[in-house]
Amino acid sequence: MSDTGFAPEGGQDEGFALNAGVVEAILAAVEAQDQDLLVDLLGQLHEADQADLLEQVSPQDRESLVRLWGERFDGAVLYELEEGVRDEILEIVDPRVLASAVQEMETDDLVYLVEDMEDAQKAEVLGALDDADRVAVEASLQYEEYTAGRLMSREMVTCPPHWTVGEAIDFMRASEDLPETFYKVILVDPRMHVAGTVALGSIMANRREVKLIDLADTAPRLIRADQPNEDVAYLFNHYHMVSAPVVDGDGRLVGVITIDDAMEILEEEVEEDIMRLGGVGDEELSDSVWETARARFPWLAVNLVTAIIASLVIALFEDTIEAIVALAVLMPIIASMGGNAATQTLTVAVRALATRDLTRANAWRIIRRETLVGLGNGIAFAVIIAGVGLAWFGSPMLGVVLALAMVINLLVAGLSGILIPMALEKAGADPALASGTFVTTVTDVVGFFAFLGLAGILLL
Repeated sequence: MSDTGFAPEGGQDEGFALNAGVVEAILAAVEAQDQDLLVDLLGQLHEADQADLLEQVSPQDRESLVRLWGERFDGAVLYELEEGVRDEILEIVDPRVLASAVQEMETDDLVYLVEDMEDAQKAEVLGALDDADRVAVEASLQYEEYTAGRLMSREMVTCPPHWTVGEAIDFMRASEDLPETFYKVILVDPRMHVAGTVALGSIMANRREVKLIDLADTAPRLIRADQPNEDVAYLFNHYHMVSAPVVDGDGRLVGVITIDDAMEILEEEVEEDIMRLGGVGDEELSDSVWETARARFPWLAVNLVTAIIASLVIALFEDTIEAIVALAVLMPIIASMGGNAATQTLTVAVRALATRDLTRANAWRIIRRETLVGLGNGIAFAVIIAGVGLAWFGSPMLGVVLALAMVINLLVAGLSGILIPMALEKAGADPALASGTFVTTVTDVVGFFAFLGLAGILLL
């Protein structure tokens, strides 16, 4: 490691995490108010690593760093930041510095950046762009948020279908504004309707006189500009695509979406499902204590209500518990096993719904599978828990009650874990957000009712 604290490979540890020495060196430069050193250290990092750094330091250090960065601020880092941190930084950076810093960004990145800005700040940034980029960004902003029109890039390479490989290569070599990254050349007719797409590899592998149309995929998958982002992500993932043309309502080419954009959506969808299953919504690590507590409170309140419902069920069997104190000791086992089994099924179901692997065509087969899994595990653990009850309390009948309650609750856990998210999705609700609470309530209520009810019938 050098004196600056950087690891040999761009300031990263072996696992590609940001090296602790990097953070220390940069914060030291900030404390010393050494702008040249700060810019030099940041320049050795990729924009994504710069974003990690800004997200990891405290708000006070983050503000000091950005202010010292000053007019040499790199706008590309904004695209990589969590939304909360990005909003903080946008309030710190001088609008003129910001406008200058984002001029080299691609239009899809600019759309993502300016869509949530205040009107004055948005006008400052758009005013700094050249006419073509400004028109492209403003056109994309006309589409609904979370649609392909917002996601797409206006930078693309188009050619007439009658061109040859040689003409396409000469055109691209002569062009001064080719996209930084692209994978296919899109063939369009005079009305901007897509006639096909040709992979760059095919162009490079063929002789100059070969016509592009002879190499083209003449039936490419087209994405409508108003299609939701999750449809775009599914399309790329399902068909292993690297890019796709975007068309408007009249079928005219308006942009292109590439694999990096689709992968970002996929990552966001997975992250959203995980966070919502845990009842934490859009929480970020950079959120303050107040923001985090406020975001978590509603679902904790809902859980409190469901816990009260489960307690009311227990209260119905107060006399039974008083007569057989062992029931109070064993109740948590039944509830816990049911809750864990339901969570397993629920996690699989929510993810399958998100990836569209769980559909009407296979729904009953999956429901039957989860029912049999719940029944099978219920019987297996019933044998175990019956032995525990017998060995612990010396009561064969208590073991029978435990066994029957275990079978019932694990069977119900499997059914509720699959049926509740399916029902919520059909009703138009997000299954990841609401399923956990409902499933936990069902397994607790059924578990306690079955265990205590059977105890009242068979032991008293």
